[in-house]
Amino acid sequence: MPQHFLQLALAQFGPLQLIAFGEVAVCWIVWIFGFLRPRKLASGQTEILRAPASRWGIFFNFIGFGCIFVYVRPTDFVKTVPELVAAMALAPISVLLSWRATRHLGKQWRFQAAISEGHILVKTGPYARLRHPIYASMLGLILSVGLIYTWWPMIVAGMLFLLIGIEIRVQAEERLLEQYFQDEFLEWRGRTKAYIPLIR
Repeated sequence: MPQHFLQLALAQFGPLQLIAFGEVAVCWIVWIFGFLRPRKLASGQTEILRAPASRWGIFFNFIGFGCIFVYVRPTDFVKTVPELVAAMALAPISVLLSWRATRHLGKQWRFQAAISEGHILVKTGPYARLRHPIYASMLGLILSVGLIYTWWPMIVAGMLFLLIGIEIRVQAEERLLEQYFQDEFLEWRGRTKAYIPLIR
């Protein structure tokens, strides 16, 4: 039975695409595990400021995820070798970025935009260049899925919804940070990009 399943998979996808599937799946698992320690460190922290608007960003992010993972494609759909190779390079880079970011962020990490007692503005590691490296890593990982699995119009739609969601969350988080850290945040924002190096 496993051999029959493998033969069917090879017939439909090809060996390189299956390898890419496997690598990206492992990268997603490792990416998720990277949040266990900061989540534990953040538990029990008393929140003093919160931005409920960031929930809308999460909503749009989930729509973007749906577009990337949905099975919609033409009958002659095929992925090219450059797409698969790009995905296999992008996924581990994204995981490495996220793990470095969560290690520097520590107990400051939050799923929703919030400020806790004793909150510090992290400006080390990836945060020396990007204010939201975890969003950059999420974009990289979801794009890697699109490159090995998704029809290009759905990639465009998915990335659009993801960017809308991330922009909402970035704006919500940065309003909180500016309110709490004031000049320190403004100085940091002036010398860093939000989440896409050299662009945004």
